[in-house]
Amino acid sequence: MPNKQLGRGKALPGADKRKPKVIKDDDTITELREDLDDDWTQPKQLVKPDDQLQLSEAELKEEFTRILTANNPHAPQNIVRYSFKDRQYKQTSSVDQLAIHFALDGNLIHKESDEARRQLARGEQIAEGVSEQQSESGDAEKADAETEGEEKDVEGGKDADGGEDDPSTPAPGGTGAEAGKKLTNQFNFSERASQTYNNPLRERGTATEPPPRATYSSNVTQWEIYDAYQEDFEKQEKSKEKKVVPGKKEEETKKKKLTVVDTQSDDISRVSRGAKIIERMVNQNTYDDVAQDFKYYEDQSDEYRDQEGTLLPLWKFACDKAKKLAVTALSWSPKYNDLFATGHGSYDFMKQSQGMILFYTLKNPSHPEYIFNTESGVMCLDIHPDQPYLIAVGFYDGCVGVYNICENKTGPTYMSTAKTGKHTDPVWQVRWQKEDLDNNLNFFSVSSDGRISSWTLIKNELHYMNVMELNMKDLPGTGPEGTQLVTPGAGMAFDFHKQNDYMFLVGTEEGKVHACSKMYSSTFLETYDAHHMAVYKVAWNPYHPRIFITCSADWSVKIWDRTNSKPEPVFTFDLNSAVGDVAWAPYSSTVFAAVTADGKVHVFDLNVNKYEAICEQLVTPKKKTKLTHISFNQEYPIVIVGDDRGYVTCLKLSPNLRKMPKEKKGQEQVKPQEREEQKREYEMSKMDKILMMVRQPDNKDNKSKH
Repeated sequence: MPNKQLGRGKALPGADKRKPKVIKDDDTITELREDLDDDWTQPKQLVKPDDQLQLSEAELKEEFTRILTANNPHAPQNIVRYSFKDRQYKQTSSVDQLAIHFALDGNLIHKESDEARRQLARGEQIAEGVSEQQSESGDAEKADAETEGEEKDVEGGKDADGGEDDPSTPAPGGTGAEAGKKLTNQFNFSERASQTYNNPLRERGTATEPPPRATYSSNVTQWEIYDAYQEDFEKQEKSKEKKVVPGKKEEETKKKKLTVVDTQSDDISRVSRGAKIIERMVNQNTYDDVAQDFKYYEDQSDEYRDQEGTLLPLWKFACDKAKKLAVTALSWSPKYNDLFATGHGSYDFMKQSQGMILFYTLKNPSHPEYIFNTESGVMCLDIHPDQPYLIAVGFYDGCVGVYNICENKTGPTYMSTAKTGKHTDPVWQVRWQKEDLDNNLNFFSVSSDGRISSWTLIKNELHYMNVMELNMKDLPGTGPEGTQLVTPGAGMAFDFHKQNDYMFLVGTEEGKVHACSKMYSSTFLETYDAHHMAVYKVAWNPYHPRIFITCSADWSVKIWDRTNSKPEPVFTFDLNSAVGDVAWAPYSSTVFAAVTADGKVHVFDLNVNKYEAICEQLVTPKKKTKLTHISFNQEYPIVIVGDDRGYVTCLKLSPNLRKMPKEKKGQEQVKPQEREEQKREYEMSKMDKILMMVRQPDNKDNKSKH
């Protein structure tokens, strides 16, 4: 019975719902969502936090670009390496940004290596054994199959279709043994690759100008070498004969032509400062005990002596080149308290040779700081008080010169010659003076030719002016036809007044002392018959304006008062030997020291003993050694003594030799200038008391005569 068909215009209710809708591959998920009913789906609710920013559409659409780089965030940015080119540490500009996340060592072996060949041979042997087993098993299976086929034929094909459904029938293609055994991978190897950021290579280079080059060629023969050496030898001989004139020095250097390549000496100028510091450190370690004594040692035995003192030997300064030369001058630097200059020459006029100027420091007693060689023996020197790098020097041949330590010169900066008015006899003393009205430096010199000259430094030359000429009026000489000649006097020493610099004293070879003035060049203010032999030193007292001291070869040291009515000394001391030098102490108006030819140092303090020395000590180890000069240090309680063998000995004064006035309460708050004035007044009053005690018996004798 045929099925009833429904009309086309009617449809069963819910038919659309029951009818499954087939989704084609081309339909999208959105089309499916539109057809589904939204009643069972949950509506989406946007949850907005309270602190969310209120942004406009333009701000929401704004794009922020983020660039990802391969820089390692953990790479250090402050790596510093030492640059040998610039000799300092510098920060490296490029840092390695490569970071290794995974590293695995592979187990691959090269195909042609011995190990690979052995493994391949072993694999072939195993494969051959497997193939033999398979062939044997295959032959046995074929024999079984033939016997089974015969049995089936005998049965007559009872079940024709049963063979198709028999599960025991083998599958086409043979059994699993026929398929062969699968060879597994001998190496569990996995290869991975990743791309990393390669750092860009940067090349830096600088272009410099090539050094100038010149091609030089010449033929050298034996006679040309001989002629060149002869010319150089002649130039050296001429330079020794002729004295160097500073003004012509530049012209001579322009005219010189180098014929022989000069051998370069070892240049240690680059490390000279460091070498000097290390040398001082080594010497301070070597002479540590002496430095400790210099700084801290005080002779405790002075408490048990009757106001007498001692001298403690500290350092001994010497130079190998100056051992045969006598110490002819000593001068402390006014700025550096540890630096002093020594002049070396000879007092034996039959054995004159070259001289030397040496600068020593207490920090390095083993070797001098500066060395200047001179053609003539040095007789005297003086360091400028305001410009301590300038040294005025007087020579045996009558010349005077000025040396500058700051300039790298082996010779003098200024030098007098016969044309510029040098002395005709040895210059015994030089002394710097204040600048003139044109602010030019000047110094004075005294010589045996009787002249006292003033030398002014103008540009590159020395200009001289004779301040005074010493004459022996008591001994007029007779010339030809009965004419009377004025015999010149021989000046040996002079010293300028500490307050009135126009006044100065001059000691002569005849034993007289003249009080002179720069204003009067023809007459003396006063003349003292001081000694019977040559006067070696004249010195004003640093505190008292009327007192001065003299020493002579007649074994005596005398102290004079310029205002005394009689031209007689106030004090006279006999030291039993020729007195080479005498010096006032800078810390007291009553203390002075003298050196004698028998090698002794005598220290006097008039406030303690007016008749004898409070210290008399032998300094030289040999008896024949003569002491020539002595000088007090302005800051430390030490003296330096020079002898005729070229040695300079440093001695420390014991407490009894340097007694200072006790400071009153509240004096620490006084200004330095007021303190100096108070000290000067105290020292003057101390000297005045001693002078009053000496003059009292003279006044009593005068009254008794009347």
